[in-house]
Order: sequence, then structure tokens, then C-alpha cells
Amino acid sequence: MKVNKFWQGKKVFVTGGTGFIGTYLIKELLDEGAEVFCLTQELPKRSNFERFELSKKVTLIFGTVLDSNLINLSLKKYEIDSVFHLAAQPLVQIALKNPFETIQTNFMGTLNILEGCRIYGVKRIVIASTDKAYGENKNLPYEENFPLQGQYPYDVSKSCADLIAQGYGKTYDLPIAITRFSNVYGGGDLNFDRIIPQTIKHLLFNEPILIRSNGKFIREFFYVKDAAKAYLRLAEKIEELDLKGDPFNFGTDSPIVLLDLVEKIKKISGKENAEIKILDIVKAEIKDQFLSSKKAREKLSWKPDYDLDNGIKETYEWYKEYFGKTM
Repeated sequence: MKVNKFWQGKKVFVTGGTGFIGTYLIKELLDEGAEVFCLTQELPKRSNFERFELSKKVTLIFGTVLDSNLINLSLKKYEIDSVFHLAAQPLVQIALKNPFETIQTNFMGTLNILEGCRIYGVKRIVIASTDKAYGENKNLPYEENFPLQGQYPYDVSKSCADLIAQGYGKTYDLPIAITRFSNVYGGGDLNFDRIIPQTIKHLLFNEPILIRSNGKFIREFFYVKDAAKAYLRLAEKIEELDLKGDPFNFGTDSPIVLLDLVEKIKKISGKENAEIKILDIVKAEIKDQFLSSKKAREKLSWKPDYDLDNGIKETYEWYKEYFGKTM
């Protein structure tokens, strides 16, 4: 395996590192020789973090991004070189029920990280934003120069966090880059409100597939292994490109109608006859969203390794093993 020497020996602080995407990022960092410090509230059971035995390979720091004293102490004590800030309340439906907690975590948590990085001179900072930060825009695909205009609690929280990261970069000349991913999927996502893990779970248990929307929404889906590598690629380029709060979209440039996505998963599973129920009950979600990754492709010489078919095949196999199914 070819090792990227860039990360060898670097002290990297990751928030939300025990989560779905953070786990893959940490595994990638460890494979490339980094020393990783992971801020987390708890160790999730039956997760990839546990399966990869990452708790034995990183320094765990128990706490939250709302604890600015803990963040500052950690950055200083461990002489942190690089920060990846992924910690967030990421679920749209939870945000509708608990807007205060979501906005506080996603905005104030980001502010605490940025302020700590400013005080202690961290050399490279990557802030996780999202395509949802754009809000609703009739012009598609979204490009990085589009305004951030989230309307619903989750979207607003990410718009605000994204803007404050841009502000810190420009105002304080800080080495910050911002990722705006499309919908990330893959083995290890245990949030079964999301359409891909939910659909696969229904198929594995021979249940009707439930679609909350009318099935006509258009989305873009980005495989988690590509997402982890995108984080690293962007961080490696911060100094070279003199990034000071610059955003980058990452995705596949291949949007898909949700009903077509479900049909694709059915075909890959070999269960083409599975029943689909259109619930059409979704609230506070934007109809169509997808990104242009042109900037990342051109400035970072980056491209995803997985298309949707290959990513879903791997993902389906992961859930088959997770649920102990052999069909």
C-alpha cells in the first residue's frame, strides 16, 4: 500500500470522529501515519469505530464541542497540527424537533473550534459544512459562489457555521477550508431515517420500502470512502493554495431521482419485486439539491473513486453482514 508521507507524525484533532464519516476519516489518517486525537461524547456500540478497533489506536478525549475549555486545553496540551471538525447534530428531522440543541451544537460548537484554532495557531483546519447550507436555490447544480440561505433549523445551523468559518479565515488569516458534501452514504451509517440504509434494511427484512417524500425529489449521493479521502486531499492543499476560509463542493456530479435510487438498490439486492410505499409526508425538506464539484476537480486534482452502483454494492454487503443475513 502506498503511504502518503504528508500525514506521517502529524498530530490531528478530529471532532465527531466516532461517527459514521469520522470513523472512515480516522482510519484513513491512521493508515497514513498520523497521530490522532478524537473528541467524542461516547463510544457507539456495534459501530465501525468499534469494528475497526480504533479506540486502541487513537487518544480519546471525552466531551463536547460546546466545552470551549476542553477544546483549548486539548489543542494546547497535544500541540495539535491539524483539525478536522465533523461534530454536529446531522439529522434534519431531529433538528425540526430540537432546533435549539441543533443550532447551538452546529454553530457554537464550530465557533469554539475556530476560536481555539485561532488562539493556538493550528496549521490547517477543515470545517465540515454540507450542501444543505445553500438552502433552496432554483439554479442547479449549486456552485461555491451561491449564497448560503438555509431556511429550516438544520440548514440554517450549517449556513451559519459555514459563514463563521469563512469569516475567521478572511478576518484572522487562518488556514481554513470548508467541505460541502452531497449526501454521504456507506456501510456504518446507523441513522435509518436516511433513505439508503433505510431501504437496505427494509429489503433485508423483506418489508415494504417506505419513501417519506413523493419519490420525485432529486439528490446526489457520495460514498463515504470518497468523502474521507476528500477531507485529506483538501487539508493537504490548504497551505499550497493559501486557503483562508474557502469552500469546496464534493460529490459525484450524478444526481438521481429518489424513486430511481430505490429501484437501483432493489436491483442490486436481487429483490426487484419488493413493494414500495410512497408516504408523501415529508416536511421542511428541499425538493431538488445537487452540487457541482468542478472546483474540487480542477483546483485539487480530485475525483471520486466510486460511482453509485459500486458504492451501493459495497454498502449493501456491509448491512447484510451487520444484520447477519446471508440471502
